[in-house]
Amino acid sequence: MTAPTPLLGLKIIEFTHMVMGPAVGHILAGLGAEVVRVEPVGGDQTRRLLGSGAGYYPMYNRGKRSICLDLKSEAGLAVAKDLIGQADVLVENFRPGALDRLGLGYTAMAASNPGLIYCSEKGFLPGPYEQRTALDEVAQMMGGLAYMTGPPGKPLRAGASVIDVTGGMFGVIGILSALHERGQTGRGQKIVASLFETTAYLVGQHMAQFAVTGKPAAPMPARVSAWAIYDVFETKDEPLFIGVVTDALWEKFCHLFGMDALWADKALRTNNQRVLARDHILPPIRALIAGMTRAEVVAKLDGTGMPFAPIGKPEELFDDPHLNQGGLEPVTLDDGRKTMLPTIPLEMAGGRPGAPQHLPKPGEHSRDVLTALGYGAERIAALLASGAVEEPR
Repeated sequence: MTAPTPLLGLKIIEFTHMVMGPAVGHILAGLGAEVVRVEPVGGDQTRRLLGSGAGYYPMYNRGKRSICLDLKSEAGLAVAKDLIGQADVLVENFRPGALDRLGLGYTAMAASNPGLIYCSEKGFLPGPYEQRTALDEVAQMMGGLAYMTGPPGKPLRAGASVIDVTGGMFGVIGILSALHERGQTGRGQKIVASLFETTAYLVGQHMAQFAVTGKPAAPMPARVSAWAIYDVFETKDEPLFIGVVTDALWEKFCHLFGMDALWADKALRTNNQRVLARDHILPPIRALIAGMTRAEVVAKLDGTGMPFAPIGKPEELFDDPHLNQGGLEPVTLDDGRKTMLPTIPLEMAGGRPGAPQHLPKPGEHSRDVLTALGYGAERIAALLASGAVEEPR
């Protein structure tokens, strides 16, 4: 079955860097849109990040086309305006006002392209903080996520760029909503998604807990769980997580592991009773699990409906048998090496997004993009010779 491409024919122009903005374009490209990434001459600096940033570019820029423009030159700026003039959607995530100062803000661009949907991915929505510079980690710290993730007194950022990516997803939701509305009105609009407000939405469950109970939520490592068994358990070799979240699962768990004495105790038959008796319940369960290998525990739990999870590592996902049934797509890196990376996590009409992708070299599609704009060979040659547009050498 061919991969679903519901956004085929949609033209996206992208002025982005790092993760949040590129994630928007990656999702749209993964669903079939044509995404042209505008990079500075020499290519986006994100390509050259080291350490934990080394994966940003390959993860969020597959399937895009690249043109390198000098936006400080009149000729390069003119090309950008032509690209925007033919686009359905613009995506940007630079500092507030950066594109406005170039004459590429929403008001200016909508005057010539009233159907344009202009998605700005920012640190903050309008308010006292909107001119501040934000990063994923800044938002996690400000918005309470780091506080909830680490042990008490030791705030800890989540182990992935969850705010960047989720903020990008909210941008996509806004874009798709605006496309639907444009189908009715013929007009586009500006959309702003943000890091800080995204963080607040994610920790909203803890805000609601305080509103309901009057007590602040404890950081997750110190929380009082809603369930008696909802923990990581050590085995003879590797740990795993087990959750017993209903009374029926409690019965099943006791029978699977021969915990007859615990099942016989009728004072433990309801979840809230078990939560109050955690100190009594957990020691014998931990001792039992510690006497088995992880494979033995998994063999007992698999197929029973019990929630469980081996503690995985990102590098192990390349060989995950489930992900290798459509959750990963082949990607050619910019140095020619081949790998597999996660595709858009959806199924649509029985099909999964995902197709062989490659990372564009800086300016790899510059000439093709200019030709598609209707530029003639002489004009293209002049732009390349002037340095306003760059292509690979």
